[in-house]
Amino acid sequence: MGSLIEGLRNKEIANLLEVSERTVKSDLTQIYNKFGVSTRSEAVAYAFKNNLIF
Repeated sequence: MGSLIEGLRNKEIANLLEVSERTVKSDLTQIYNKFGVSTRSEAVAYAFKNNLIF
């Protein structure tokens, strides 16, 4: 999630993690579904609220 907090774009996250941009999009969709959110901001807020990141 650090990359999301820093405001990186999918392509930048993919380069950082050395994976495809498609993989990043897929992983984000899974995170959104698991958290019950629909945006990056909501995902980050959920993670902070639930002590998943600090």
